[in-house]
Amino acid sequence: MDVSVKGALTPNAWRAASHPRRSIHSMAWTAWVAAIVVIATLTRNPWYLGLVIASVAFVRRRCAAPSESPHATLLSPVRFSLLVITTAALFNMAMVHVGATVLFTLPPWIPLLGGAWTLEALAYGALNGAALVSLFLGFSVLNRATSARSLLRLIPRAFYPVAVVTSIAVSFIPTTLQQIEQIREAQAVRGHRLRGVRSWLPLLIPLLEGGMERALQLAEAMTARGFAGGVETRDRWPQMLTLTGFVGLVAGWLLQIVWRQQEAGAALLAFGALLLLTGLWRAGRRHPHTVYRPEQWRARDWLVAVAAGAAALAYLLPLFARETLFYYPYPALSWPAFDWRIGLATLGLLAPALS
Repeated sequence: MDVSVKGALTPNAWRAASHPRRSIHSMAWTAWVAAIVVIATLTRNPWYLGLVIASVAFVRRRCAAPSESPHATLLSPVRFSLLVITTAALFNMAMVHVGATVLFTLPPWIPLLGGAWTLEALAYGALNGAALVSLFLGFSVLNRATSARSLLRLIPRAFYPVAVVTSIAVSFIPTTLQQIEQIREAQAVRGHRLRGVRSWLPLLIPLLEGGMERALQLAEAMTARGFAGGVETRDRWPQMLTLTGFVGLVAGWLLQIVWRQQEAGAALLAFGALLLLTGLWRAGRRHPHTVYRPEQWRARDWLVAVAAGAAALAYLLPLFARETLFYYPYPALSWPAFDWRIGLATLGLLAPALS
């Protein structure tokens, strides 16, 4: 690529252009992350969680830019994963004094911590930590492979003001961290050294002034562009449809869960979802917008979305041995069961790295 073209691109756009695997549609990435959320919510089987973590770690490595350093982050994913799993295991072992394999016993007069500390509680806490790690890795891949702008485009146009405010909030933290680093370097050139609490004052005052200045500039720019300054309409149908659809969803869920009316509940859920989507569609028509660079949905996007959907359906629908999902190490630690069909469906999470 020509140097002048490279200079005209933003860092995210340059990484996407130099690394074609990042060109997967943001909707496909969203479906992929949704499948990870479904799996991490429904199972604590170590075999399936291990497959999820291994698949996501492989995708994360394959989707990294060639010039991206694995040590660029403050806390590496490996260290973070070990920290989360260890903390969850120790916390669960300290709080849950159940299990046949007693490692040691603390005096019962100690609040919360007193009692038997068991291997089963340690194992179940580690499995909960592994589920959290799979979620963290999945969202870290989403953050690296897509931009905030492409994700915000997926928000329905009915929530256009919310999407704009969300984009500002998302960009606030990295911008603030970048400004802190710039101020620290500038103060270091002037001979300033951080030695105590008072030495942070020369950093906090410029940071506060810069944040206020950026906020005022952003407010003036949004006012000049007429943000949220549209003509008020008297059409109340979108609100009525949305509210009725939400009530229908709640009523259908209660029919299925509380009153065990599966068919009536499913019908009411479908009707409520239809009304909700119709209301959002009508509300979105008030906010027309133009996309200058629309994302193209290609064959590899179908591959990622279908593979992620198949992985999620293997855990949601009673197609295979669902009893293998509910691993519970109490009262005695046992060897977890494994269904190769569910494991094979879980490997569909590798689709972004293979497309």
